[in-house]
Amino acid sequence: MAANTGQTSPDDAWLAKLEEDVLEPDLPIVDPHHHLWLRGGYTYLMPELAADMDCGHNIAATVFAECHSMYRKDGPEEERSLGETEFVTGQAAMSASGEFGPARACAVMFGNVDMTLGAAAEPLLERHIEASGGRFRGVRYSTGWDADDRIRSVAPESGMLVEGKVKEAASILARLGLALDSWLYHPQLDEVAELADAVPDLTIVLNHVGSPILGGPYRGRRDEVFAEWRERIRRVGERENVYVKLGALPIRMPDFAGDRSLPPGSEEVAAAWRPWIETCIEAFSPARAMYESNFPVQKRWCSYQVCWNAFKRISQAATATEKVDLFAGAAARAYRIDGL
Repeated sequence: MAANTGQTSPDDAWLAKLEEDVLEPDLPIVDPHHHLWLRGGYTYLMPELAADMDCGHNIAATVFAECHSMYRKDGPEEERSLGETEFVTGQAAMSASGEFGPARACAVMFGNVDMTLGAAAEPLLERHIEASGGRFRGVRYSTGWDADDRIRSVAPESGMLVEGKVKEAASILARLGLALDSWLYHPQLDEVAELADAVPDLTIVLNHVGSPILGGPYRGRRDEVFAEWRERIRRVGERENVYVKLGALPIRMPDFAGDRSLPPGSEEVAAAWRPWIETCIEAFSPARAMYESNFPVQKRWCSYQVCWNAFKRISQAATATEKVDLFAGAAARAYRIDGL
């Protein structure tokens, strides 16, 4: 939540209370995971994204992340997500006008197609590619599930990432040169490894460092969760066709006893995230690891400027080549972004 108000939308006034000097301002960045939406009375579209990017960091391009935004109201259920792809194409056109700064916002995107359709998903994938003007780079399949009711499950049951029809659809993605973004919880990480082995030509992008669960039945078991997560993330990292996104982690836990009147600075963010992110970089190598903003979700806790400063602090000791990969190169390869 922003500050200590309990609200779920970002608080720009609160975030504006803290401003930092930008570290390594010339380092090119591809932000491989952000959303655009109208949600709960909160607007985050091209103007709002552009304002956040205009913070001193060198944002070269961005990747729009599927978020159930602007789906068609009517028509066959499986076709309604085409509305999101059409919407993003319009936002990308706004960015391409140059009126919102130099970054190529929504240069590419990944959307939603029902993976349980199996091979029947192919015509829909082709329609998304056409509707996007060639920007469509893949599908996000969210299968986060936990047996405990205190954890928000987005899938009706476990094991949906490796169901037979899903593997069929994954093979279609691979043949079309598209990627699969996977969002699930850390106890499910072995499913990512299984899918990577089953479809070795498929590029898989694991979202949010594998989403370790720190609440509900896992509350107060941080060290235990970290040990289990680390073992699983290392196994996934052994698969050369899997990339990982670095970000979307909590900064201040609910039991945080410090001053909440100011938003966290990049030193605090880096300290909270470092163990998880460094473990991922070690497991995947910088060539298959990419920093992500996850805005505007992450904006509830810190500014865009602070977020990227924190990443730069974590990778301060990295070589120049490693920084190129972590901040732009890995994302450009995973999502086939040209001209960087």
